[in-house]
Amino acid sequence: MDQWFNALSREMGRSNDRFDAYQKGTQGVVQLAFTLIASATITVILTSGFK
Repeated sequence: MDQWFNALSREMGRSNDRFDAYQKGTQGVVQLAFTLIASATITVILTSGFK
Protein backbone atom coordinates (compact mmCIF):
# COMPACT_ATOMS: atom_id res chain seq x y z
CA MET A 1 0.00 0.00 0.00
CA ASP A 2 2.88 2.34 0.82
CA GLN A 3 4.53 1.75 -2.57
CA TRP A 4 1.25 2.44 -4.34
CA PHE A 5 0.86 5.73 -2.47
CA ASN A 6 4.44 6.78 -3.30
CA ALA A 7 3.93 5.97 -6.98
CA LEU A 8 0.68 7.93 -7.01
CA SER A 9 2.37 10.90 -5.34
CA ARG A 10 5.16 10.91 -7.94
CA GLU A 11 2.66 10.72 -10.79
CA MET A 12 0.65 13.62 -9.36
CA GLY A 13 3.86 15.64 -9.09
CA ARG A 14 4.62 15.03 -12.75
CA SER A 15 1.06 15.94 -13.71
CA ASN A 16 1.33 19.18 -11.75
CA ASP A 17 4.60 20.01 -13.55
CA ARG A 18 2.97 19.40 -16.94
CA PHE A 19 -0.03 21.52 -16.00
CA ASP A 20 2.22 24.37 -14.84
CA ALA A 21 4.14 24.29 -18.12
CA TYR A 22 0.89 24.29 -20.11
CA GLN A 23 -0.50 27.17 -18.06
CA LYS A 24 2.64 29.28 -18.53
CA GLY A 25 2.65 28.58 -22.27
CA THR A 26 -1.00 29.51 -22.60
CA GLN A 27 -0.44 32.70 -20.62
CA GLY A 28 2.40 33.65 -22.97
CA VAL A 29 0.23 33.11 -26.05
CA VAL A 30 -2.60 35.20 -24.60
CA GLN A 31 -0.17 37.99 -23.72
CA LEU A 32 1.24 37.93 -27.25
CA ALA A 33 -2.25 38.11 -28.75
CA PHE A 34 -3.21 41.14 -26.65
CA THR A 35 0.08 42.85 -27.53
CA LEU A 36 -0.53 42.30 -31.24
CA ILE A 37 -4.11 43.58 -30.98
CA ALA A 38 -2.96 46.68 -29.07
CA SER A 39 -0.19 47.49 -31.54
CA ALA A 40 -2.50 46.99 -34.52
CA THR A 41 -5.07 49.30 -32.92
CA ILE A 42 -2.45 51.98 -32.24
CA THR A 43 -1.14 51.70 -35.80
CA VAL A 44 -4.63 52.12 -37.26
CA ILE A 45 -5.33 55.13 -35.04
CA LEU A 46 -2.02 56.81 -35.86
CA THR A 47 -2.22 56.21 -39.60
CA SER A 48 -5.80 57.46 -39.80
CA GLY A 49 -4.89 60.50 -37.74
CA PHE A 50 -2.06 61.55 -40.05
CA LYS A 51 -4.06 61.30 -43.27
